[in-house]
Amino acid sequence: MWLWGANPFRVYGLMVQQSFGSVFAINQTFLEAIPLLLCGLGVAWAYRISVWNIGAEGQFTMGAIAATGMTIYFPHLPSVVMIPSMMVVSVLAGAGWACIAAVLKAYLQVNELITTLMLNYVAGLYMDYLVYGPWKDPKGFNFPGTAMFTPSEQLPTLFGTQVHIGAVIALVGVVLYAWTFAKTRWGYELRVLGSNPTAARYAGIPVVRQMVWVMFISGGLAGLAGMCEVSGVTHQLQHGLSPGYGYTAIIVAWLARLHPIGLLVSSVFFGGLLVGGYSVQTLGLPSSISLMLQGAILFFAVAGEYVQQYGRWSWRVSSQRGGVS
Repeated sequence: MWLWGANPFRVYGLMVQQSFGSVFAINQTFLEAIPLLLCGLGVAWAYRISVWNIGAEGQFTMGAIAATGMTIYFPHLPSVVMIPSMMVVSVLAGAGWACIAAVLKAYLQVNELITTLMLNYVAGLYMDYLVYGPWKDPKGFNFPGTAMFTPSEQLPTLFGTQVHIGAVIALVGVVLYAWTFAKTRWGYELRVLGSNPTAARYAGIPVVRQMVWVMFISGGLAGLAGMCEVSGVTHQLQHGLSPGYGYTAIIVAWLARLHPIGLLVSSVFFGGLLVGGYSVQTLGLPSSISLMLQGAILFFAVAGEYVQQYGRWSWRVSSQRGGVS
């Protein structure tokens, strides 16, 4: 920031003010936090069993596409039917997209880092084909997007704010995530699988089936985030729908260390970072400064964990050499 000619303290102050300094700012931050939390939850489910789902961006996109498809092909459904239907198809679309990589990993040992990442681009290009082609709104002044959703196709908001009911859905997801891994037998099996796959196999845990199920949940949550975005915020499928929610979710989950409370805090923090990033343009900085900060945060989080682990290893070695048991 100094090299760009801006005072970093002023930049950070403006970002905090624009993200948390007013009711409107907090609303905008929470709106950004909802898809980050849902995608972060999805990523956390996969990371719990050491499956590296980098494809939340594509799963988010496929969920948004499926939800929009409901509004295009079934436009006259009442709200009590339309909204749940949009949720179901978005979950199935995101889950199905994730399961492509899961099946390839489980049965052919194809690296899921590569497949999930590449599928992001397939999903993004497919969405562009739709919004520039068959789903393009003829009354949209040549803008690459679908027709606007009707009120019956939009998520209701909470307490007269701009925050939609997707916030409640995300919170329920956090509670179920925490309960599953802390209180259920299945959660215990997943923890074993994540820490030692070989021991899990010897213990009779069906590794392949568990992997596919977890990726199904992971992709389904990201797909649900896509539905919440089109139905609760943009009210249409459009080019550039996601500013990188699926990729930022990786940092959200990593910074939270997969802890449910950490996911809540991290998603709100990064939501504020996205909102604040738009405001720095008034100081002559590009809005992409927030993406640079996200990368720096992930870099230092990973580096810090490595240094911490190295320090513990060095202490053990020195203790053993010194005769300390």
